Amino acid sequence: MLLLHGYGSDGADLIALAPHLGPQLPDALFLAPNAPQRCDAGFGYQWWPLHTFSDAALAAGAASAAGAIDAFIDRKLEQYGLTESDLALVGFSQGTMMALHVGLRRPRPVAGIVGYSGALTGAEELAGAAITTPPVLLIHGSADMVVPVSALHEAERALKPLGVEVTTHVSPGLGHSVDETGLRLGAAFLVRVLAGRH
Repeated sequence: MLLLHGYGSDGADLIALAPHLGPQLPDALFLAPNAPQRCDAGFGYQWWPLHTFSDAALAAGAASAAGAIDAFIDRKLEQYGLTESDLALVGFSQGTMMALHVGLRRPRPVAGIVGYSGALTGAEELAGAAITTPPVLLIHGSADMVVPVSALHEAERALKPLGVEVTTHVSPGLGHSVDETGLRLGAAFLVRVLAGRH
């Protein structure tokens, strides 16, 4: 399980999801690396600087950060003798953008992608790209003031025509966060996509 944190956060923050996602996957290894860049905001880390939120800037930012995550994945799969089919990506906010970007573009499909409070970047590029189609679970709060819930619906509309199995859940009244329902749904999804591997 590769946990990818949000802008201005760090791996120590997101590894806190492991006790909620892990009990039903007792043999799973949870890894939550820090993004490679110190955050421009003065605290935590970032996958890329968030100077502007245009579609083009977000797509370029995710693409610029993908190499570091791919290299980390390659090292860890080799280290533990695993393949992409043993790997699930779990992201929050900017980490969700990275999980979707990387997870759809690996040479072999990962087991699944869980995205909390995030967005799909570079959607228009996917139609002509060589992508894989792992199952995706997107979870968002209806009251998210950082990444609006509309991002979930836009991602679903972009991914389904590409053959991606997309499941979504919107938590009423939830802001830019993860609630108990989201954790429960995420754990159930991970158990399903990794069935037989734990």
